[in-house]
Amino acid sequence: MSVSGEFTVANDRRRGEMFVSAKIEQGWHIYSITQPAGGPIATRISLELPPGAKLAGKFQPSAPPEKKLEPLFDNMMVESHRGTVVWRAPLEFDSGVDPTALRISGTLTVQPCDANSCLPPRGLPFTAAMSDAPPPAASQTAAEVPLALSEVLLHLVFAFIGGIILNVMPCVLPVISLKLLAFIQQGGESRGRVFALNVWYSLGLIAVFMVLAALAASAGMAWGEQFTLNWFKIAMTGLVFVMALSFLGVWEIPIPGFVGSGKAGELQTREGPSGAFFKGVFTTILATPCSAPLLGPVFGFLLGKPPAMIYGVFAAVGLGMASPYLIIGAFPKLIHYLPKPGAWMETFKQVMAFLLLGTVIYLFSTMAASYYLPVMTLLLGLWIGCWWIGRTPATAAMSVKATAWLGAIVVAVLLGRFAFTVLLWEPIIPWKPFSPEALQQARADGKTVMVDFTADWCPNCKWNSRWAIERPAVLELLRANDVVPLLADWTDHSPEIKQTLNELGYNSIPLLAIWPAQPPGAEPIVLPDVITQSQLLGALEKAGPSIKP
Repeated sequence: MSVSGEFTVANDRRRGEMFVSAKIEQGWHIYSITQPAGGPIATRISLELPPGAKLAGKFQPSAPPEKKLEPLFDNMMVESHRGTVVWRAPLEFDSGVDPTALRISGTLTVQPCDANSCLPPRGLPFTAAMSDAPPPAASQTAAEVPLALSEVLLHLVFAFIGGIILNVMPCVLPVISLKLLAFIQQGGESRGRVFALNVWYSLGLIAVFMVLAALAASAGMAWGEQFTLNWFKIAMTGLVFVMALSFLGVWEIPIPGFVGSGKAGELQTREGPSGAFFKGVFTTILATPCSAPLLGPVFGFLLGKPPAMIYGVFAAVGLGMASPYLIIGAFPKLIHYLPKPGAWMETFKQVMAFLLLGTVIYLFSTMAASYYLPVMTLLLGLWIGCWWIGRTPATAAMSVKATAWLGAIVVAVLLGRFAFTVLLWEPIIPWKPFSPEALQQARADGKTVMVDFTADWCPNCKWNSRWAIERPAVLELLRANDVVPLLADWTDHSPEIKQTLNELGYNSIPLLAIWPAQPPGAEPIVLPDVITQSQLLGALEKAGPSIKP
């Protein structure tokens, strides 16, 4: 098989897409990048991104893998690709970077298999340069292939059934429970009002599906692909968190009938059209990340299909998800089988708040670890803002309420900006793991070696990394002098790191040590505690370059 890579750049030159193409010989196949563990070896894509470029999401295949139960692996589900497959992932470029000059190296690790045997896993290297258009396999469509009516109807039925089942998906249970609370509140309402509110809720559901259909038809966005966008996951985390605070009584959501009041006496407040609509929107958005196993084959069928077919399938899923609420709206007597309204609803609402907080934990699991601290800081800002709004009396003057809202927004924005401009950063130095053997080998090879003794629990270490070590000027000097950077991560207990610190005459971190390449046996230059970029540059200049072979 052969492998190639390329990337495209958007008009703003800040965004792009990375493409990795594999052409597999006839009779052979490889396994998907999402192949579960415990069976065949999954395909892996590793990139060496140059400074100024980073991945903004996960790789997705141009076509979904074939899935089947494999007896050789105890009937586990295996996912494989044949022929030509292209993986694509979004890229982001720093301001001032010229993408045309960039080269992205990488390795595609695969295990080729035929019907009878498998070859050992192998790594296939590639180098990607900028291209004016994506590779053909990534953009080709099957619009010319006639669709059989039976096939279309079958997928519409599956889509409708899948939409019904979405109502019990773990991702949406907290919001569905809130809808159940609204049903209980509707007991005794007129039939027309109950039906109207459920229609509004259903319209909220279907509206999101239509937006996703438009994205799938025009931009090629896959089902659930919005959860590959960091800004979307962060926004959803913040939204779910402030909803949980509202249900715990910290503040009240300013949408009529959204059951956000924290006062037991207001439990009988009627659900309004806007509250019903936005509940539908929110429920659908939450449903998408955990519905892929259920609806994956249906949406895989849509790849390359005409827009009318795409809209039809998405509409069928939306109608299926909305059907229970439309039925209850048409036959409101069904509501009488639900418990009667009472003070227990306040407790129920607060229990739902803890389920929403559990959803926040789940959303954190979808993010890269580098986003944990910034997002937690943002949530703190939102928490302070909601508390400020919630402590303002409902009887206060409009000017007082406006001041509270303005102050809350300012606090949330300032903490959010601090979180994503100061706390969120990516290392630019190509560190190698520290070990005494790695240090000894690099020195034996005549290299100048820089070792950063650090840990995740050490705030001064993080300060040094952010403002003194991980700087463009430092990276440039490391490259110019061919310095080997080793990272001694003391986050977990390591006798080797502790012994090396003791040999240097220290027993605490942060500490940065530089071993000059010459003269042989030269004492290391040690920079303890908090340092500055100028101190580090001076120490590197003093240590000098590695010995050229």
